[in-house]
Amino acid sequence: MKLRALEISEANSYIKRILTNDPILYNLKVRGEISNFKVHSGGNVYLSLKDENSKINCVIFKSNYDKSLKIDNGVKIIANGYISVYERDGSYQLYINSIEIEGIGNLYIEFNKLKDKLNKEGLFDPRYKKAIPKMPKSIGVITSPTGAVIRDIINVIKRRYPKVDIKLYPVNVQGSQSKDDICEGIKFFNERENVDTIILGRGGGSIEELWSFNEEMVAREVFNSRIPIISAVGHETDFTICDFVSDMRAPTPSAGAEIATPSLNEVNYKLENIKNRMNKTLISQIDVDGYRLNSAFDKINNYIKAYIIKDKLTQIDKIYDKIVFETENKLSIEREILNKSGAILHNLSPLATIDRGYSIVQKDGEMVNSIKSIKSKDSIDIVLKDGNLECTVDKIKNKEG
Repeated sequence: MKLRALEISEANSYIKRILTNDPILYNLKVRGEISNFKVHSGGNVYLSLKDENSKINCVIFKSNYDKSLKIDNGVKIIANGYISVYERDGSYQLYINSIEIEGIGNLYIEFNKLKDKLNKEGLFDPRYKKAIPKMPKSIGVITSPTGAVIRDIINVIKRRYPKVDIKLYPVNVQGSQSKDDICEGIKFFNERENVDTIILGRGGGSIEELWSFNEEMVAREVFNSRIPIISAVGHETDFTICDFVSDMRAPTPSAGAEIATPSLNEVNYKLENIKNRMNKTLISQIDVDGYRLNSAFDKINNYIKAYIIKDKLTQIDKIYDKIVFETENKLSIEREILNKSGAILHNLSPLATIDRGYSIVQKDGEMVNSIKSIKSKDSIDIVLKDGNLECTVDKIKNKEG
């Protein structure tokens, strides 16, 4: 009999029925250590159970999740549930109905012991954290040369700040050799000092897969780095020792690239704002300086004018004094000349003649200097030095007779 080809959904559904009908798999009890623990916003819990050789993905539905147990990564539990297939993805997983706490996993214990040890030594102290350069010229990336991490970092950096130079130091990010590779990468950049910032990156994974970043030698190399290091290991819920020792922890590799670089658009926007503020400040300062300069010029002009006016007033005073002196001198000379002329005129005046004993004859207010202008019986005045005589002419005689 020839079977028809099944649809994928039919095949997954058939596998699911087989698994759920298996008496062992439908009531399965397993022992393992929790990793990749995550509580979804809807309340369901997703995790992995692992041992030294293998792991299985698990789900705890919200109704079966006992929060009082406070389970987390590294906790060893005994889980009771059933194996089934998630038909959409074709993946099988353990659906946990109940759990019992068995103990804490060895790796988780080692993690906490090293964390406490380094913390007591001060390797987590904020005072040792170096500032991440705001405008780096070159960024060193220590990660696997293949995979999504390096592509994501390059894409983010080129999108945000394409001017920066990216230098990749390729390493293994898990396995026995990885811790040595990571330490060599940090030493490489520190010896050459050819980058401003180092991004230590890796994608998410279980505590075993991320363990290279929990190694003490790696933690100390990160702490001793003279170049600031951003730890961008795993997902947001993953924590490693490198996160605590590094100068900055990023929740994801892409976030690490964002922390390491400014946004060129934001830089240009800030520069434009700074330019505008500088222009306004400069214009305002020019206005203030211009006002001060004009005030200074006004004071100088007023001083000069006042100085010139005072100088001119002094000159006027000197000119006035000179005019007064010359006028008085001229008047004195003229007065002397006038007095001399007056004396001469006085000597020549009729009054002076009268003073000497002579008299003046007047008729009708006019001087009489000839008998021809006088008739007998005319009234005449004779002016003497001490008065006048009013007389009547009785007789007229000429020089001849």
